[in-house]
Amino acid sequence: MADVNLAVNLGGLVMKNPVTTASGTFAAGHEYDQFYNIARLGAVTTKGVSLNGWAGNDSPRIAETPSGMLNSIGLQNPGVAHLIEHDLAWLEGKGVPVIVNVSGHSFEEYVAVIEALEDAKVDAYEINISCPNVDAGGMTMGCHVPSVEAVVARCRAVTKRPMIVKLTPNVTDITEIARAAEASGADAISLINTLLGMAVDAKRRAPKLARVVGGLSGPAVKPVALRMVWQCYNAVDIPILGMGGICTGEDAVEFMLCGATAVAVGTANFMNPLAVPEVVDGILAYCEEQGVSDVNELIGALEC
Repeated sequence: MADVNLAVNLGGLVMKNPVTTASGTFAAGHEYDQFYNIARLGAVTTKGVSLNGWAGNDSPRIAETPSGMLNSIGLQNPGVAHLIEHDLAWLEGKGVPVIVNVSGHSFEEYVAVIEALEDAKVDAYEINISCPNVDAGGMTMGCHVPSVEAVVARCRAVTKRPMIVKLTPNVTDITEIARAAEASGADAISLINTLLGMAVDAKRRAPKLARVVGGLSGPAVKPVALRMVWQCYNAVDIPILGMGGICTGEDAVEFMLCGATAVAVGTANFMNPLAVPEVVDGILAYCEEQGVSDVNELIGALEC
C-alpha cells in the first residue's frame, strides 16, 4: 500500500507521528538517545519543572505492583533555569518538538514558569494540574473546577503556544474537569495521570512507600485510562493526548480508537528502553495491515 500518513495535530502542535513520552518517565531524553535517535518521536515531553528546585519525597518512593508500579517521587526537579540551560539547549539540536511539563504549588508559580520559558525553544506546554495548591490547604488543583479554571486561564493569558492540560483521574467526573479546562483556554487535554494507590509489606506490617500513598501507573491502569479518554472525547471538542499503560502499538491504537489524537508512553520506558520507537513502528504496522492510509482515521473510530 502507499505510505501511511502518521502526522497529527495536537491542539496546534504538529507531530510527525502520534507518539510522545509521558512526563517523568523519560527525563529530557539524554539516556534514551543512547539507544535510538529520539528524533524518531512525534515529540519529547520533559519531566515536570517548577520555578525553583524541588527536593522530592523521602525514600522509599518506588514500589513494584502487579502489572504496574507505584511512585511517590514528589516532582523532584532542579528548577526551570536548569531545564533551559541544560535540557532545552541539548534538545534544540535533536530535531524533535518539545513539550515542557509545567508544575507549581500556586497559580502564580505556574505563570512564572511559563514566563521563564517563553524565550526558550519550547513547542508546547503540558500543564500538570495534579499538584497540591498551597493556597487552598493542599487540595489538588485538578480536583476542583474553580481551581482548574483559574490556573488554566492564568497560564493562557501569558502564552500563545499550544497548551495541553494534564488531568488527574482521581475525581468523581472526569468530563466536568475536561470541560472546565477547555472553557478556560486549553488547546488539548492529556489523561490520565497516575491513580492513587498503596502497597503493603505484610512481613514488616508497613507501607512500601515512605509517604504511604503513591501514584499507580503501568498496564494495570489501562482500562481506566481508556474509559476516561472515551468519556472526554465525547464531552469536549479539543484533542486528547492519551496515556496509561501503553506498551505496544496496538495499545496506542486502542487509545486512538477511543478518541486520542496522540499518545504518550510512560512506565514502559522503565521495562524496555526501546518502548517508544517500538510503539511508533507498531502503529505503522497496524495501519498497513488494516489498510489505513492516514492515522487520523483512527481517532474516535470505536464502533459501539
